[in-house]
Amino acid sequence: MFALLYPRQSDHRNAASCGQGLTVPPTDKPWELDRKDWQALVGRVRAGRPLQPPTWPGGARAAVALSFDCDHETFELGAGRSSVGRLSWGEYGRRVGVPRILEVLARHSVPATFFMPAVCALIDPTEVPRIHDAGHEIGMHGWIHENNSQLDAATELELMRRSYDVLAEQLGQPPVGFRSANWDLSPHTIDHVRDLGLVYDSSLMADDSCYELVTGGKASGVVEIPVEWLRDDAVYLLFNRDPATRPWTTPDEVYRIFRRELDAAYEEGGLFQLVMHPFVIGYRSRIWILEQLIRDAKEMGDMWFATHEQVAGYVLENDGGASA
Repeated sequence: MFALLYPRQSDHRNAASCGQGLTVPPTDKPWELDRKDWQALVGRVRAGRPLQPPTWPGGARAAVALSFDCDHETFELGAGRSSVGRLSWGEYGRRVGVPRILEVLARHSVPATFFMPAVCALIDPTEVPRIHDAGHEIGMHGWIHENNSQLDAATELELMRRSYDVLAEQLGQPPVGFRSANWDLSPHTIDHVRDLGLVYDSSLMADDSCYELVTGGKASGVVEIPVEWLRDDAVYLLFNRDPATRPWTTPDEVYRIFRRELDAAYEEGGLFQLVMHPFVIGYRSRIWILEQLIRDAKEMGDMWFATHEQVAGYVLENDGGASA
C-alpha cells in the first residue's frame, strides 16, 4: 500500500522535467504587466488544430459523450473541510446516485465516462471495477479533488502520479483521460497530462468540438474534449453554503437548456458533451433529465454514443494522428 500511495521517483520518469519556469506572479494591477508577461499567460495553453471529424462512426451525424464526476466525499475533503453532514451528502452520490445512473445507462445500452478522484476509489475499492465492468470508462479526477491551480509543479505531478497508479491498479489497465477538479488547471497541468502518456484532457473550454492542445507554443498531441459550465448540472442544481450557492433553475428548465445544446450539436454534426455529478443528478426528481436526453438523442436516429476515450481515439484516427 505504501508503494502504491507514494510511487518511486523513477516511476513516470518522463514527466519529471515538465512545467519549468512558466508562470507569472498574480497581480492586482494587470495593466502593469509587460507584453511578454501577458503573452506568456495567454500562450501557455491554447487551442491548436481542430479535431472535428467530417463523419462519425457508422455514419452517425453527431456524437454524444456523457460524463459523471464522482466527487463523492472528496467534494468536502478536497476543499479542506470535514463536515459529517456534507460527507454524507457525498456518500449519497456513491450509494444512490451512481447505481441510479448505471441503471439508466444499462437500460438504454449507452456507455459513459466516470471521472474518479483516487481517494474516492480507495474509500470504496469496489466502485471503479463495478463501473468499468458495466462497460464504462474511468478517467482521472485528481487525488482528493484538489485545486491544481494552487499547487506547485512538483506537488501537482506527484498527486497525478499517485492518482494514475491507484486507478491503474483497480482497473487492471492504465487510465487514458484526465479532468481537473473544478476545471482549475495550473500552467503545468497539460504538460503533466502529456508526459504521463494520457490521450486526452477534458477540463478546458476553447471550442464546442475537440481540438489538440498547444502548450508553450508547441503541439502537445493531447486531445481536448471541451467542457462548458452551461453543460454542467451543478451550475443549476447544486446547493452550497460556502461559497454560498443555491439551486436557481428547475429540473425542467435544465433539461431544456441541455436539449438545446443537443439539438445544436446535431445540426452542426458535432459533439454533445455533458458533465453531471452523481450527488447532483442522482436524485429522484432529476435523474429523468439524463434518461430523457438519451431518449431524445436516440429518436434523432443517427447519434453515436461513446466514452470520452472513444471520442478522443476516433478524432485522432480520423485526423491522421497527433502532430509531433
